[in-house]
Amino acid sequence: MNNIPDKLENAFRVILNLEHPESRMDNVLLAALREQNENLELKSISRSALKDLFTNKRVMIKGQRAKSNSSLAKGSTYVDILGFK
Repeated sequence: MNNIPDKLENAFRVILNLEHPESRMDNVLLAALREQNENLELKSISRSALKDLFTNKRVMIKGQRAKSNSSLAKGSTYVDILGFK
């Protein structure tokens, strides 16, 4: 059974694999973006620019708008950032 949601069109996907729950999505996502090497623009994104992506509803989980202060459960979370490839 495939539990991986379809990647949104015109979006960059980040997979967050967590060993334990996290209290804030923005901190985890920022660290993951800085570790990846597929999108250099997102690799060097500032905290304020990431906040703007959340504010402008460009960070999605399973097609739903994600909030920067959302908590994340243990396991894999598929995050799509709209407007990046």
